[in-house]
Amino acid sequence: MENLLIIGSGPAGWTAAVYAARANLKPLLVTGQQPGGLLTTTTIVENYPGFAQGIDGNELMNAMQEQAKRFGTRVQYMSVVDSVDFSRRPFRVTVDGEVIEAKAVIIAVGAGHRHLGVPGEHELENKGVTYCATCDGALPIFRDKPLVVVGGGDSACEEAIYLTHFASQVYLVHRRDHLRASKIMAERTLGHPKIKMVWNAVVEEVVGGPENKVTGVRLRDTVSGAASELPCAGVFVAIGHTPNTAVLRGQVELTEAGYVVLKGGSRTNIEGVFAGGDCADSVYRQAITAAGMGCMAAIDAERWLNGI
Repeated sequence: MENLLIIGSGPAGWTAAVYAARANLKPLLVTGQQPGGLLTTTTIVENYPGFAQGIDGNELMNAMQEQAKRFGTRVQYMSVVDSVDFSRRPFRVTVDGEVIEAKAVIIAVGAGHRHLGVPGEHELENKGVTYCATCDGALPIFRDKPLVVVGGGDSACEEAIYLTHFASQVYLVHRRDHLRASKIMAERTLGHPKIKMVWNAVVEEVVGGPENKVTGVRLRDTVSGAASELPCAGVFVAIGHTPNTAVLRGQVELTEAGYVVLKGGSRTNIEGVFAGGDCADSVYRQAITAAGMGCMAAIDAERWLNGI
């Protein structure tokens, strides 16, 4: 039986592993379907403290992994969490058909970006298609060029406003004729001189040029059905995130959107089960905040296991 099982290998999972291993908890970390998490889909990370010139997302995750292993974290490269049973102790987690029993569990399964699901999106990811303006907006390929943001909620508005610091023009493409965002965010967006609204429009294709970089998007008017093409150097998809928590439903308390509900620190409604990172954070969704939450989860788990 494991002392502590950590599910997930993004910044939250690896940071939890570092702290837990240094506390001599001998944690077992199962990587999940995407080792390294969403950060591995970002070519360069420029806003993680300590890397003045930026660092490749894969490189950062590999460094975290090596640090966790150095202190004794054991790693199993497993892809699918089949089921969890937090109704009894020890807790039981079935991963790729193997049952793992643990005294305590840290959930760090992350979240996935919602995708448009249109031609060119996948092919041009990291070549002009991105899902995080805060992560990628300042990259040279986007500076002083027209950019497209897709969405109509607070996240899309925040992305669009953030990109005005770098872009020559920001086009916010929304399928309706009004924003779903909060009033204050909508007012800021609509009043910004560098943001142009493209109402009643959906992206049907992301277009790439001869260098296999984004050159524009093909749009369809949801009212008239008319097609058009909008030139741009980047497409920022901001239509929401989906926490990777489907397997946890009925086992721990989740919000309607699927995020793990925290009851103070990293504690869930199940004693001995903790959570951190994007699966429990619908607001910030940054590598540094995920790492901080992973630290909190490890400290909370250590104190719980030691009866403090």
